[in-house]
Amino acid sequence: MARLRILVLTSSTGGGHDARAEAFAEWCFQLYRHEIDVRIEQMLEKSSVVNRAGVNFYNWIQQKSPWVHKAFYTVVEGLSFLNSRKVTFGRGYYVKVLREFKPHLVLSVHDCLNRGYFQEARAVLGPARVRCATYCGEFSGGWGYSRNWVEPSVDLYISRTAAARDFAVKIGMPAARTVVRGSLRLPSSHLDLIAPEERGPQRARQLGLRPDLFTVFLATGGNGANNHFDLLPVLERRSDRCQAIVICGKNKEVFNRVIQWRANHPDFNCHVEGYSEQVPRLMQLSDLIVTRGGTTTCAKALHLGCPIVFNAFGGIMPQERLTWKYFNKGAGCVKIESAADFEVLMDRWLDAPASYEEARDAFQRLRYHEDPTVVIDELVELAREAAGVGPLRRWAFPPPPEER
Repeated sequence: MARLRILVLTSSTGGGHDARAEAFAEWCFQLYRHEIDVRIEQMLEKSSVVNRAGVNFYNWIQQKSPWVHKAFYTVVEGLSFLNSRKVTFGRGYYVKVLREFKPHLVLSVHDCLNRGYFQEARAVLGPARVRCATYCGEFSGGWGYSRNWVEPSVDLYISRTAAARDFAVKIGMPAARTVVRGSLRLPSSHLDLIAPEERGPQRARQLGLRPDLFTVFLATGGNGANNHFDLLPVLERRSDRCQAIVICGKNKEVFNRVIQWRANHPDFNCHVEGYSEQVPRLMQLSDLIVTRGGTTTCAKALHLGCPIVFNAFGGIMPQERLTWKYFNKGAGCVKIESAADFEVLMDRWLDAPASYEEARDAFQRLRYHEDPTVVIDELVELAREAAGVGPLRRWAFPPPPEER
């Protein structure tokens, strides 16, 4: 039997979109093995010079000047008109991919890859031969929720939360085509869990940290946007009561500077990594994470129960505001805009541990139960309908111990 073919459209504006694309591909393999061919395309970067320049500018803004994104976001919203019926920039490359790969399902995990892209897929392949779906990773609606997410002709619109789904319906998505399915994370994130009593020993054994100290995780996205050198001195002045885990993304310059900073502060316990493949494990070994409002990092933290302090240095980008709003309203999570804000927060939680425990408990109550396989099965079913084939062999998850 010919394999089902699924095309995933993504772009590296931040790391969350790519992470969800990769998670989907891995889930398809875990559940259906070689019966599904998943092709991931960085469609904006690869399709046109204009799109690639926009992606690079977005990532520069995130690292250097988040406040500029308010204007940039307004410009990008104009794509909802340019792509109302067809792809404006990069159409040639996209059509080439469609003709070569002939997907049964086009899945978009990026806001700028919905409008126009679904219409082009149907025009090239035929309306009966392809289905289209969107996975939107936003936590809530309002300013920052791009209109580009909403293409009313989509066959299935998947939201992370009910709040985000309700806003999509408000701005034009037919309610009957929407579902709420939680996060889209790698299968390993559902298996690699650390028991509470093991957190201290593993801090010492795996990271060389004290098992008993309050542990702060200073995170960054894949492109390395950070404020580590504002926050580390605050923690170092409290080295008798706290320690740090620091990651630097793909920014080698920041990694080298953090390594030097650690060497010059020998009394402070600090574990440093560059681009880390074990972020979920590091979260479980931490008492809190300081991060910008990236949806993927925040979803992992919520799933693993690691309270979030939002890094709002330089302002909050419109999309990050949606995440901040969800966690602030639902769990009272706080944001910091300066080292002084962080200093006040650390003193409050270190001097009165009960106040930290109250914040942690409120955060953990926001967690929701989800079966990560449901959304994969739904998307595969769409592709199967377009291909006109019978049921596929479905593997169990989690797999039996002998298959892990």
